[in-house]
Amino acid sequence: MSSYIIRQGGELWSQLTPQMPGLVAVLASLVCFFSIRGYIRKRKAPNDTTPSKQFSSSDPEIIIIGSGVAGSAMATVLGRDGRRVTVIERDLKEPDRIVGELLQPGGLEVLHKLGLTDCVDGFDAHTVKGYVLHDLETKTRVLIPYPTVEEQQKAGRAFHHGKFVMALREKARQEKNVHYIEGSATKLIEDNGVVVGVEYRRKDNEKPEAVYAPLTIVVDGCFSKFRKELVKESVKVTSHFVATLMRDCPQVKDNHAELVLASPSPVLVYQISSHDTRVLVDVRGNMPKDIKGHLLEHVLPQLPEHIQDPFRDSVENGRVRSMPNSFLPPSPVERPGVLVLGDAFNMRHPLTGGGMSVALNDVVIWRELLRTIPSLNNYEEVLGALRVFHLQRKNNHSFVVNVLAQALYELFAAENEHLQSLKRACFEYFKLGGQCVSGPVGLLSVLSPKPHVLIGHFFAVALYAIYSVFRSEPVWAVHRVVYRSTMIFTSACAVLFPLIWSEIKTLFL
Repeated sequence: MSSYIIRQGGELWSQLTPQMPGLVAVLASLVCFFSIRGYIRKRKAPNDTTPSKQFSSSDPEIIIIGSGVAGSAMATVLGRDGRRVTVIERDLKEPDRIVGELLQPGGLEVLHKLGLTDCVDGFDAHTVKGYVLHDLETKTRVLIPYPTVEEQQKAGRAFHHGKFVMALREKARQEKNVHYIEGSATKLIEDNGVVVGVEYRRKDNEKPEAVYAPLTIVVDGCFSKFRKELVKESVKVTSHFVATLMRDCPQVKDNHAELVLASPSPVLVYQISSHDTRVLVDVRGNMPKDIKGHLLEHVLPQLPEHIQDPFRDSVENGRVRSMPNSFLPPSPVERPGVLVLGDAFNMRHPLTGGGMSVALNDVVIWRELLRTIPSLNNYEEVLGALRVFHLQRKNNHSFVVNVLAQALYELFAAENEHLQSLKRACFEYFKLGGQCVSGPVGLLSVLSPKPHVLIGHFFAVALYAIYSVFRSEPVWAVHRVVYRSTMIFTSACAVLFPLIWSEIKTLFL
């Protein structure tokens, strides 16, 4: 297991170091080596953590708290693998959320890998083939299509979140090894430092009951009840999405989402069914007291003309709702008998729509890891698998999705002039086409989430911004060129490096 962890860590770092100068890469590699070595030597499950609780054949092997996207998918695939699974879900009615409505092409491929492709069929999901990016400052737009592989353009799906979740739940409930309980989990039951079960209350009965299993998986979402006692990192709310639902809104290009670089924060528009189009307006800082007035006075005039009338109607006559946009970097939870997944464990700004793709990829990894552990009472094996999971997910998908989401948001909601220069350069960079589009959209779509590609393109945008400074200033203003270029590059580093550190710091702790 240790050699596997080193190999996974080495693969991740080998993707990062090609973008660094030679000496820095060598030093970074040495630091990474010793951090991974330290990561392996972190505390193991003590020998005396064997619980006194004896599990019976009637007990499930796995308890899953929460039946959203990740919880439902996990229940289905583990049930198919022969595991006895009990799912505790607070409310089995169709959820009504304003995020989690866009599944990137990479996530759709993972859904196929899990045998759940038909969960996006039968409820009028909309095909998404890319983005149209609107720049208000220059009154121009750029098309960002998803990659074409073997002469076939990749596509994602957009839908009403609740309908997708209900389709996933139905799949899980069809499995003979999966049992559902509609009720609220209230407490994790511990025995000698090991989580051995869950106390819960059924929806129609306030009397507490308990269910026991050697492994409990907490997947109870962004407002997780158990996060504080299981996860080291704290949630940071960076902004809020204010949402409306437009009816029969025309599209500037069929089957393409639209991202408007409004001031001060971006607006995301995408069709989620034949007649419904979601609008997500990012609001940074304190929420306005008169939110409808804010949307009509400040946001409406900035929208492309074809969106304005449907948007006005949706604000004046429809529902206006909000949801916090949270950032929660991943941190290992090394507690015998319990795992944490989904938004309870790791969140990023939803601007890029990568959250469900991350969750489904995590399910794929855990399914393969748990297949290698016959008895889930072997807490040392589960702990070793947990460490493999953390390194593998960074290497495969989570590093790129987490960093990209936060970095793009910081650019598109830029407040200082140097980040605004980066935002303008990013738009002009996309207009160059070729690798300047295919590379970034491969990251965005979660089809090729390679860390070195992300870092390379981010700094390519920074250099393009510096190039624009050289073009815009007269020859005699060398001092101003040097100052602005330095500040742009420094601002780029100030955005990217803390995000990279938030992803890899758990190796050092």
